[in-house]
Amino acid sequence: MTDENTSTGRGAPWSSPRFHIILANSLIGVMGVSLLSPVLPALRTVFAVSDTQIGLIITVFTIPGMLITPFVGIAADKFGRRRILVPLLLLFGVAGSMIAFTKTYEQVLVLRFVQGIGGSALVTLSLTLAGDYYEGSRQKAVIGLNSSVLGLGAAVFPLIGGLLAGIRWELPFVFFGISIVVGLVAIPLIEKGETSQTTSTKAQLSQIWEVATQPTAFGIYVAAFATFFLYYGAVLTAVPLLLSGKYGTQEPYLGIIISVVSVSNAVIAARYGRLQAITSMNALIIVGFVLNGVALLGVRIASSPLHIAVLLIVYGAGFGLIMPSLNSAIVNIATADQRASMLGVNTSVLRLGQTLGPLTLPGLSEVLFSSAVVGYQTVLPVFGIFAAVIGLGIGGFTKYQEA
Repeated sequence: MTDENTSTGRGAPWSSPRFHIILANSLIGVMGVSLLSPVLPALRTVFAVSDTQIGLIITVFTIPGMLITPFVGIAADKFGRRRILVPLLLLFGVAGSMIAFTKTYEQVLVLRFVQGIGGSALVTLSLTLAGDYYEGSRQKAVIGLNSSVLGLGAAVFPLIGGLLAGIRWELPFVFFGISIVVGLVAIPLIEKGETSQTTSTKAQLSQIWEVATQPTAFGIYVAAFATFFLYYGAVLTAVPLLLSGKYGTQEPYLGIIISVVSVSNAVIAARYGRLQAITSMNALIIVGFVLNGVALLGVRIASSPLHIAVLLIVYGAGFGLIMPSLNSAIVNIATADQRASMLGVNTSVLRLGQTLGPLTLPGLSEVLFSSAVVGYQTVLPVFGIFAAVIGLGIGGFTKYQEA
């Protein structure tokens, strides 16, 4: 499944409609959480729930990805990318838009779970298509730019979400309807990709297990879990609640502050190809986790929203080093007919991090301290130490395996 005019080369295939769909699909994939991050304090007031309960709005969205993404990947390998991708986009948009018309917190959670099914494998399928359509240096460029666009989307969507929520809390959910448009546009651009595979699902699962349990893959999965546990638990959940609780920061400004981490991520990820040419992937991952750790440790001494914004720039730089490295590694350890399945396993692992992070950090902050705000100022630095240790540990593990 290759685009003959754009499969090889050194730069990005900017004129390729398939490339545009890859990027648009990834943007939809990141929208599910980043659009709502600055809206969480407002939703807490609208539905009169606690910080831990509001974290469930993130968690129930990520649970489907944790449970079903490997099977979505298997289905995409067996039945074709388009037959899986388009229905997911439509489901994401319809369920997300319907939340605008809910009356209770419980209804929101149900629809967020359904929306999470639609969003479960969108980024996974974008990476799968990048592996299908492009090769060599062009593939690395596309993967790096896809990570950059994810960062830009994660920067822009909090701004959009904050501005829309400043008008009415329902409007960010209406915005999810753009996914329906992307799904319809994708129909003629993504090949049906019907497979000639005769391998049974049981045999395919056995092959995937064999690859996924390799030491290299294990290290990738640990890093993916830690990265998303910290990003979704600390940056997208705990930091907005800290800013709101300690400084009274409102939605539009929360969106601006949270967006800087994604701008920094996008800038670094866009240069990933050049960075990988001058140093090892292992070194990039270590530096990325150390930067994440330094940023979270800095929360302890931060005394204003501006200080936290600066720390988030540092965090974003680390994230921009980690994610393209992990994505490139997982794309290249899998064969073409296992690519979506392997990426599905990876997505399931990082979704586990997305699911546990928004519950763990607010939960620890509320339970162990006199107030959640006091808790965030202690829990975030502790997890900063955890980030640095994870980075150094993964680096040492990788070197040991290479030896």
